[in-house]
Formats: sequence, C-alpha cells, structure tokens
Amino acid sequence: MAALGWWRLEMAAPAELEESLLWKLPQLGIQRLAIRSIPAEPSAHLLVAWVPEIDWPEAERARLAGALAPLADTFALPLPPLAWFHQSDEDWSLSWKQHWQPDPVGERFLILPAWLERPEEHRERLVIRLDPGSAFGTGSHPTTRLCLEALEGLARGRGGTLAGLRVADLGCGSGILGLGALRLGANSLAASDTDPLAVRATGENAALNGLDQAGELAAHREGALPRLQVAQGSVEELAELLQGRPADLLLCNILAPVIEALAPRFSAVLAADGVGYLSGLLLEQVEGLQRALAAEGWRAEQVGSQGPWGLLELRATGAQTSNVS
Repeated sequence: MAALGWWRLEMAAPAELEESLLWKLPQLGIQRLAIRSIPAEPSAHLLVAWVPEIDWPEAERARLAGALAPLADTFALPLPPLAWFHQSDEDWSLSWKQHWQPDPVGERFLILPAWLERPEEHRERLVIRLDPGSAFGTGSHPTTRLCLEALEGLARGRGGTLAGLRVADLGCGSGILGLGALRLGANSLAASDTDPLAVRATGENAALNGLDQAGELAAHREGALPRLQVAQGSVEELAELLQGRPADLLLCNILAPVIEALAPRFSAVLAADGVGYLSGLLLEQVEGLQRALAAEGWRAEQVGSQGPWGLLELRATGAQTSNVS
C-alpha cells in the first residue's frame, strides 16, 4: 500500500481568533491541532494543523478559508492567510504516527490507530481500529463522522443495536463505516470500491478488528450471507455479493455526481423497506441530488450537516413499513 501523505496547515492565530479556531476546526474535520509561540515574538501565536492527504484534496483545502472567514468577520478582522505544506514520505516517515491520537466520534465510537492502546477514559466506547493508509476514511473527514453518527442514531432507535441488519457499503474506502455498523451489531457487511487500494485497506482494517474475510466466508451459516465480504468494483459487484438479497442498510460516502450516476441501480443493493445514508455531498448539491433520487423512486431527506457537507437519509418512495426502524 502506498505510504501515507500529509498536509501541514499553518496560519497566524490572533488572540481574538484563537479560541474560535480551536473550536471550529475540529467541526470541519481537522482534529490534529497545535498552537505554537513564535520565538521572535512571544506574544504572537501560530496555529499548526495536520490533515491526511487522502482526505484533503485541493478543492477541500481551498474551501477551508471560506468556512473560517465568518470567524474573523465577527471581530472585524481579516482572516490570516492559510499556508499549506506537503509532508513528503521521507520527512514524515519517522514522526507521522505521533499526530494520530484516539479519536472519539459521536457518543459511542472510538477511532483507534492500530499501534495505540485504548485510553482508560474511553473504555466504554466501541473501538474501530485503523491503520491509516491510502484509502479515504480515516475518521477525520466530516462526511465520515456524519455517517458514523447516523449509524449511532439508527441503533439508538432500535434499542442500541443494528442486530439483524444486512449492510452494504458502496465505495468503502478504508472500511470504517461498515466496520462501525458491525461494531453496532449488524449481521453482515458486503463492501465494494473501484480502487484496489481501498479493497485492500478494508480487508486489512477488518483483520485489525478481528474479522478475517477468508475465515468469515468459510464459517458462515448455510443460507446466510457471510459476515464480511469485500470486492473490487461498483454497484454491480456489490449486488453480486448480496446474492440477490438487497441490504437493509446502504452506506454510500462518495461524491454527489457519482451518487446520482449510481442511483438507477440502488434498488439492487437496498431493499424497498431499507434505509440508506448518503454523504460526500455539499449542501449546495442537496436539492439537485434529491430531485435525481426522486426520479428513481427514492425519498432523500437531509438529516445532518457539518461545515459545507450534508447527509441524506434514503428510503423508497411510499414505503410504509421498514425492516430497519
């Protein structure tokens, strides 16, 4: 698997903005922060943040200034310039792990780097172990967190569990969402991604969480779906994994235009009485995507947002009862 790359963000942190920045940036998915004094000017502070390259492409970095500008407007200040520095593999190889810390998400999850022990203060949380690599889904991006929190909410409405549900993860990336569903008690997970590195990452992260695809395939009950399946491909390959039995819960954290293109095939991977969570879309894209989904027989309601990102809950139009909630 390709080595992990990082972006380091640096910006001045005026006293008026410092607390606001420390509050706002985690909401935007930037969890690894530090405030440093500038030796030549001790009263001046520099904010430094690190983000995974895979989760923060150029368009995401460009949008960050717009998301932070209202903080400066409150104090009638200009927003300090944002400077981005790429950390090469060589520069980062000896130090990058120190910037990964246990990351609580929502009320129940803890994203735990594979090399760290669970902190005592988080002993009651459900652990998802990850070895961050080249697949999207480290837990830091707002769309990932929105989906995990939605899974928590769905489980809460079912007595705290997803027991009995068959889950499909379309565009699985690191596998974090499907693993979260299994941690909440889901019966089975079928996952697919067009990127072979993502398929590999999902399998490796599953093993870190005590799930081995080969073993699960060999041990599953006759007539039941294996607890874990991962395949390279898109919606067609995911439908094959489901063996003609669409899932009760569909997870799809990919870009809005891709979701729209795949929508005509959703009925092959999501049961008529099931529920889906769609993310990876900007709030400005919600209405257009809702119309496209409605044309395919789906009702999509916005149920969450973080920064510029939205989360849609998907159900079949006219569905009166649900196997899910």
